[in-house]
Amino acid sequence: MDLYHLIYQSQALGAFGAPELATLLHRGRAHNQANGISGVLLHTPEGRFLQVLEGPQTAVRHLYYHVILSDARHFHCQVLGEGFCAQRSFAGWTMGCRVARPADLRALLGEAPPDGLGLVHRPYPRFQLLALLEAFVVQDAAETDLAHPLDSRPTRHF
Repeated sequence: MDLYHLIYQSQALGAFGAPELATLLHRGRAHNQANGISGVLLHTPEGRFLQVLEGPQTAVRHLYYHVILSDARHFHCQVLGEGFCAQRSFAGWTMGCRVARPADLRALLGEAPPDGLGLVHRPYPRFQLLALLEAFVVQDAAETDLAHPLDSRPTRHF
């Protein structure tokens, strides 16, 4: 099996609260379980998403390029990195979830304000971004003790 991962970000088009997120997680976890995909989804209350998908190359690329990109509930989809990898970073989850603050995503993505004109994106290399995401997920779980009902613990090992 060619182990592959893809990291992307997007923005919800409209309101995307707890009920919509719960539905997305339920469907996403079922799909990922059936297709050997693992990963984690970070979501801000303002509707920003950052997700890591990992698994067989064909399954990961099909999910992103044919399912996620055609989902009308979000826009500004941007691949931050993709490629082959030696091992899964989030093997314990079919689709882990962490609620994040906008400042968390700005820090993870290396966004910096340039003289008040908006955010400039300074992308990290793919493997450095994965390491930052892994550290955030572990740290966030320890700090919040999974206080949010949609946050999740690892549920499946590949």
